[in-house]
Amino acid sequence: MNHPMHAVLRRLLLLFALCWFGSASAQLRPLSETELASVSGQGLFTVANTSLNGFDFTRISLDADVTLNANLYKLRLGEYAYAARNGTGADIDIHALQFGRSDAGDARRLVQVTNPYFEFVFQEVNGQREAVGMRLGFDGISGEIGTRIASLSGSLRVDAGAAGVIDSNNDPGGGKRWDGSCAGCAAQLAQIGAIKAGDANGPSRDFWISILKTPVQFPTAEGMPALTPAQVGIWMNWRDRLQALNLEALMPPNVGSGR
Repeated sequence: MNHPMHAVLRRLLLLFALCWFGSASAQLRPLSETELASVSGQGLFTVANTSLNGFDFTRISLDADVTLNANLYKLRLGEYAYAARNGTGADIDIHALQFGRSDAGDARRLVQVTNPYFEFVFQEVNGQREAVGMRLGFDGISGEIGTRIASLSGSLRVDAGAAGVIDSNNDPGGGKRWDGSCAGCAAQLAQIGAIKAGDANGPSRDFWISILKTPVQFPTAEGMPALTPAQVGIWMNWRDRLQALNLEALMPPNVGSGR
């Protein structure tokens, strides 16, 4: 891959570090044998292995629910030396991403995140097992998220109400370095200032970002439609139960994050 991987990972892992290491805290204390006998629980991490189309997947999950309030800015992932199709020079160029809002009461200040995970991808090449990439994701996200997205590589679908559906799968370029416009879309991605993840049926269930050196078809979660194959470089997938909250390119305020 042609981008500086250490810089990409540093930016991308920031969001997941908030979830993995900021999700819980406790003070350890010794327990007697009697107290131990009355305690039940489960491991904090779970590991699962699957295979599909010649690829092997190892997923390490944080088996926990997380509440998150955070503001992230200037996420540029997958930068290349050659001219970009969208002119920004990066696979993903997000000017701002706000988890939660501070102008609509306590219930909407936090975003609920379920089961953050890392998944490593392996393939046998010339008789040797090689790592070809990884993805980072959440099993579920519920809440309001401010967005200012310049472009992305990936598969994204947002219901914009009367303006129709904004869908990167309608992009003639296949979603690679997509500028947010698409055939049949009455609105563009740059017009969205905030989205709501999840609805009355449950959370949004398919958010992940991958880093790959070869295209990969990831396994599909039970009850979900087949995923668009992730492409080389940085690729984001997010299509499930997303609604645009406004088309004025205005993010809601989110002051006092980290509460």
